[in-house]
Amino acid sequence: MTSIWKKSDEDDYDNADDDNDDDHSIYPHNVDARKIDNQHNRFNPHVFHHFDVQACADVKHDANIEANPTEHEDALEVSLYSMRYQMPFSSSPCSLVVTDALDLDQPIIYVNAVFEMVTGYKAEEVLGRNCRFLQYRGPFAKRRHPLVDTTVVSRMRQCLEHGLEFQGELLNFRKDGTPMMNRLCLTPIHSDDGTVSHMIGIQFFVEASIDVGTAAFALLKESVHTAEWFTEYSSPQRAKVGGATELSCGYYRCGLLDLSDEVLAHKILAQLSPRDVASLGSVCMRLFQLTRNEDLWKTVCRNAWGVETTAILEVVPATRRLGWGRLARQLISLEGAMWRKIVVGGAVEPSRCNFSACAVGNRLVLFGGEGINMQPMNDTFVLDLGAASPEWRHVHVGSPPPGRWGHTLSWLNGSWLVVFGGCGRQGLLNDVFVLDLDAQPPVWREVAGAAPPLPRSWHSSCTLDGSKLVVSGGCADSGVLLSDTFLLDLTMDKPMWKEILVSWRPPSRLGHSLSVYEGRKILMFGGFAKSGSLKLRSSDAYTIDLGEDEPNWKHVSSNPGGSVPPPRLDHVAVSLPGGRVLIFGGSVAGLHSASQLYLLDVTEEKPTWRLLDVPGQKPKFAWGHSTCVVGGTRAIVLGGETGEEWILNELHELSLATM
Repeated sequence: MTSIWKKSDEDDYDNADDDNDDDHSIYPHNVDARKIDNQHNRFNPHVFHHFDVQACADVKHDANIEANPTEHEDALEVSLYSMRYQMPFSSSPCSLVVTDALDLDQPIIYVNAVFEMVTGYKAEEVLGRNCRFLQYRGPFAKRRHPLVDTTVVSRMRQCLEHGLEFQGELLNFRKDGTPMMNRLCLTPIHSDDGTVSHMIGIQFFVEASIDVGTAAFALLKESVHTAEWFTEYSSPQRAKVGGATELSCGYYRCGLLDLSDEVLAHKILAQLSPRDVASLGSVCMRLFQLTRNEDLWKTVCRNAWGVETTAILEVVPATRRLGWGRLARQLISLEGAMWRKIVVGGAVEPSRCNFSACAVGNRLVLFGGEGINMQPMNDTFVLDLGAASPEWRHVHVGSPPPGRWGHTLSWLNGSWLVVFGGCGRQGLLNDVFVLDLDAQPPVWREVAGAAPPLPRSWHSSCTLDGSKLVVSGGCADSGVLLSDTFLLDLTMDKPMWKEILVSWRPPSRLGHSLSVYEGRKILMFGGFAKSGSLKLRSSDAYTIDLGEDEPNWKHVSSNPGGSVPPPRLDHVAVSLPGGRVLIFGGSVAGLHSASQLYLLDVTEEKPTWRLLDVPGQKPKFAWGHSTCVVGGTRAIVLGGETGEEWILNELHELSLATM
């Protein structure tokens, strides 16, 4: 792209026309500016120093426009001078704003000093934001002020979408809430291939003589019935309400606003989070009635929690009994959470510890473990909690993996399970086996993944997208702790392990937990971690987003005012809808009770740990156990050491919603 401006010489700038110096003496004469660097698609502050935008009459001289401008430069020059001579307040200083047009939200990438002085916003407060915040009355307003002309806003949006020049007048607000009129000119800047790469906004501000107090509500009521949305395809609309001039023939009314208020409200509410919808329902009776719709709540939950979680919850009896609205409220607030003891039939024999278990729908699946005299086991047991009288059942599965303990068993999707690693008769393992529990007959199948990670036990694993296995840390030969992270895509014809390469990783550890939230984000918590020359229990939390092109581990800096769990290992983490994680049990030093529940919402700007006081009959032991989420609303705790034996017929259930 040919430059709009040349680099200015200090001598040229210093000798510039000073006729207007007296008029603008309250503004700095050396307003910093930046040139658009098309190669890097950003501003380069070192290309030139000065772009004095105190008055549009000086723009051409101070910007030092090239002698032979391109068509884009001509467009900008015409825009500047047409605004200069058309505006009655042309002696006012002009504000300059530049946005990145390649980003859908048109974020601001540069403002000049005049913008900062007139609006009251500092550059660091607005960079990266869309300019629409000027239509909000003050920094704490949550929506556009009702006196702002939505027709002008719609026309400006269309010009931005089509890369066209725009001129208009719009009500804006300073940071302190003072209204002002903004006579605005937006000019597109094209790159060499014709793409609009940036938008330059020249803004002239004057005081607005309007009452933004009592008039606002009346206009808001009117706008509910007269608002218009213009497109190129719907039926023509004659004019703007209130005696305004005729709209140009290219604008028509959109059929969306022909829908009823209730349908529109549901369309809007469906885009909010369950917590926000619940809050709106408590504002007034009208909103309460609107938010009672079950189809709306189901859509809200599906948008917030994902299709997979919603499908699991849909078949849960509590959903049919409570309805989606009450279920969402209880899963968010955990107001109905309660412990209870379950006694089931059957038996897991021989007795064992250090097994692994996971849930497939309403079924608990237990595999392997350490038997008497450290005997590695490879049998499979299933407990159907959906049955009238649940009991453990030994499932005869073909081609079972070698016996092991200290391994992980994870649910993929449907009825598929995957086993990785552990310690067997011949030492540590790094093999992978999958099982379709509903196949007739069920058969374990080994997956020979190329370039596997080191053999290990006491690692942690989780699954992404129902098809990808993620393995982290653990203990290798000679007690060496590991800090690596590997991913295996089981949908590939020839699966290959891929190490997640990062610039920084948490300290090596074993006995930690991995929890998936918001699709492809993972939370790591606790474990027995290396700290210098020592190995200590940990209460640190870390996150990584595997959806990023270059994922990296980040330490979670929690709010110091929260109740941080005591350091632990061999605990369990239960993922809840909405990006929250429950931490329970484990090996905890000192007098701390391992049966306490801790909740962390990783999606908060400043995550805060909460200690939950859940009533009911909670487990008295919480080490050497396994916990599985069944049906999306129940966490089942099985196993655990009482000091004398391992109990597998007495289960404890944490109900997250009223049963």
